[in-house]
This record gives sequence, structure tokens and C-alpha cells, in this order.
Amino acid sequence: MAEVLSQSEIDALLSALSSGELHPDELSKEEEKQKVKLYDFRSPQKFSKEHLRTLELIHDNFARIISNYLTAQIRTNAKIKIETIEQITYEEFIHSIPNPTVLTIFKMPPLSGSILFETNPQFVYQVIDILLGGNGDRKYKLREFTDIDKNIIKQVNKGLISNLRLAWEDIIKVEPEIEGLETNPALNQTLAPNEPVALISFSVEIGKNTSFINICIPYLCIEKVLDKLVVQYWFQQADDSLRKESQQKLEQRLNIVDVKLTAVLGKAHITIDDFLRLNVGDVIPLEIKITDAIKVFAEDEEVYYARPGIVNKSLGVEILDIIDKDVENYE
Repeated sequence: MAEVLSQSEIDALLSALSSGELHPDELSKEEEKQKVKLYDFRSPQKFSKEHLRTLELIHDNFARIISNYLTAQIRTNAKIKIETIEQITYEEFIHSIPNPTVLTIFKMPPLSGSILFETNPQFVYQVIDILLGGNGDRKYKLREFTDIDKNIIKQVNKGLISNLRLAWEDIIKVEPEIEGLETNPALNQTLAPNEPVALISFSVEIGKNTSFINICIPYLCIEKVLDKLVVQYWFQQADDSLRKESQQKLEQRLNIVDVKLTAVLGKAHITIDDFLRLNVGDVIPLEIKITDAIKVFAEDEEVYYARPGIVNKSLGVEILDIIDKDVENYE
């Protein structure tokens, strides 16, 4: 919402404009500089888009690995794929999962803190039914988990979580360790309510039924390895000679790409009658001043501010600045 000026401020502004102390163009420039982005301090955005993309790549690989693992364990075809990855608060995560559910708490040294692995009751009942001789197709009513249920699913989850070692091996060598198991999410107070977490949701398709499992990774756990959660980091770990060779090939392929550059000197609006009467030597006044910068377009996208001139007896432009994009794009 725009700021409302008092009458005295309006009078002072009009006086400055009429006296020449303030130019109208300066007002528009000041407004352009005041680009802001909304930020909620109750829900801090600590994961960048690059970090979330890397976590998605890691756990997409994890989904493929545990699909094979779970299929072997239950002797039934299981399809697991990543559905969403988002940044929320710990409180939002706890309120989004059912009660009761199976919440497995584990560590992954050298990462610090605890990570949560939540298996939906539908997934738990179906897996237990298959392991105990059923076909996993019957409907299940929500009920409290027995000690036998907990012990069975704890062993299954231990095997699923152990496969994180393979999924993370390109980033860092981790050693998953189970700390405990909780069925009431409200009783798990391992994090502050407003602590930011990355929530990774998977869908599990076994037979005709589809259920969900979630991994909740607190920001505190991966804060020390954030620099490794960048795709470019993976290439830096490769052999230098291979990296240089790849860089040269990329440059060679990019150099053959043609990009259409267009410099727009200005615009003018004339009537059709004036257009039909144009003759050689007529002058059309443009809507910008001769001292104003012109815009340079690359494939119809504004990219530079420039100044027109002569380069070796040919028309050309001198690049003055890069046109800033919206602040929302700077993540």
C-alpha cells in the first residue's frame, strides 16, 4: 500500500517541483530504487531455491533406491516417487501429519541435530499386513499402534533410512543412526515451533493403494554443509582436467548460438495521414531526449541500457548498464 502524505508534505513537494529544486524524473528514479520483498520474520526463508533443488535431486535418487529395497522386503511391487519439497516451519509440519503416525527420529553424522522420518498410518498398516501374510488390499481403520506394530515398522524404517547413505554419497558421507520412535507427533519437542525445515514428501504405491511418507530436515542440521548443496559444487569435485575439458566444450557450443540483439532508439506516434505523407528528409521527433539512454533487447528481452554512436564508421551502441530484474528473481 502506498504511503499517504499529509497536506504539509504535499505542499512542500509541489513547491519543490515548481521552483525547479526537484525534477519529476527524480521521483520516478527514487520509486524504482525502492523495490522491496515481503519477509515474514515468523517464518524465515533460510533455504534458497538452489538448496531445495539440490535436496530434491538427492531425494529423487533416494526414492528410486528405496523403491527397489521395499519391493524386495515385502515381495510386492512398490513405486515410490518424490511429490513435493517445500520450506515450512516445524510447527506447520507437526500439524500437517495425522495422529497417531509413526515418527522415526534419527541422526546422520556428520550432520548435526535430528531428522524426522514420518510414515503415514496407511503405509504402516499395509506394509505390516503384507509382512504378516496378507495381500495389503484391505481397508484399514485408524487405531493405536501396538508394540508389535512398532517393532515391525521400526525394522522396515531402519532399512529405508539406511539407504540415505547411498543417496547422499555424492554430497557428503553420512551414517544414519536411529534415535527413537514416536507415535504422537505433539509429544515430539526436538525443535522450536518456528524453526525452518525442508519437508520432502513421497508417494508410495503398493498394489491399488497409495500412501505417503515424509522426511523433515531442519535447517540447523545442514547449516554447516549448505555450500555443498549447490549443483556447481559437484562439478568442482571432479578432476580438473575433465572440468576444463567440459568448460571448453560448453564454450564452443555456446559460441555457435546466434542471439538477436536489437537497439531501440525510441518510439513515436503519428497518424496514418502523416505516415502516408512522409518524404525523404522528413524528421520524426521521438518520445525520448537525445541525452536519454536507449534500451538493448536480446531476443525480445530487455537486457541493457546503452548510448548510440559511431564505431569504425558504423553505427553502434555503448553498453552503459544492465537492466535490473524484479527483486523477486534474486533468491
